Amino acid sequence: MNNLAIKVSELSKTFQIYKKEPGITGSLKSIFNRKYVDIKAVNNISFGIEESELIGFIGPNGAGKTTTLKMLSGLLYPTSGTVEVLGFKPYERKAKFQKQFSLIMGQKNQLWWDLSVWESLMLNKAIYEVNDVDFKKRVGELSEMLEISDILHIQTRKLSLGQRMKAELLVSLLHSPKILFLDEPTIGLDVVAQKRMREFIENYNSNYGATIILTSHYMEDVKQLCKRVIIIDKGIVIYDGLLERIVDKFASHKIIKVDFDETISRNDLQRIGEIKELSDIAATLYVPRDEAVKRAGQLLSSFNIRDFVVEEMPIEEIISQIFEVKK
Repeated sequence: MNNLAIKVSELSKTFQIYKKEPGITGSLKSIFNRKYVDIKAVNNISFGIEESELIGFIGPNGAGKTTTLKMLSGLLYPTSGTVEVLGFKPYERKAKFQKQFSLIMGQKNQLWWDLSVWESLMLNKAIYEVNDVDFKKRVGELSEMLEISDILHIQTRKLSLGQRMKAELLVSLLHSPKILFLDEPTIGLDVVAQKRMREFIENYNSNYGATIILTSHYMEDVKQLCKRVIIIDKGIVIYDGLLERIVDKFASHKIIKVDFDETISRNDLQRIGEIKELSDIAATLYVPRDEAVKRAGQLLSSFNIRDFVVEEMPIEEIISQIFEVKK
């Protein structure tokens, strides 16, 4: 890969956690003899991300996603391994580096609650030393893209969740960061707000050429925005590649949806595949992927069928099954 914006090699992060025995006795013992255990949140991961790439970084709760983003942004110091972002070592926290990235966390607020959005913008303008010309241009462009030009002078506490998330993005992007870490940016938003947020992220990546890492529990975010995904579980990268190839690599079954011309019993269908849904004249079956053609043939020769279709398993279901197997 050429022009790597982010380079991660054998990166690990271990936390030391205090372990207390239960009850009053355990509390008394801990005064004199504390016991600690090491928890490896990120375990020897490596990957590279090219300039202007928009990738999905996905995994279950506790997988190590946020810990990794915090090391990439310099909030945490790695236990071992190396990480470079735009040629900088993030944990050195150099001012020149800090002006080139932004970390946006869906559950963390950086807007001042009692200030208007405009006042928060002015504050960030001073912090990042944005000149008047760039400030006016960026606020105009971004507020129009986010469709929030009419709320800039409203107090943050009076905004809806969707408006507040858009304002968070506006303030975070004021200094035109080259790297954008988005940690659950659509969490808590309704379906319409999620769609608009995805559209903005896609447009920002296209218009400004920003390198973006997106974490989300909403697979629709990832499917709509990311060609490439990195899947992490228990601190280990278990897949790094094109989203569309997850089906070929991990899917063990295909789905057959069938409509019958007559009422069918469960017993008649069980020899074809695993029954997921069944009504009098319709069924959804899961069949082994390498036997899909054979099982479809059995259906056609054994039943009076009005219509049927063979489909791939949904990506979100495949990923969910991957995590279940890893437990």
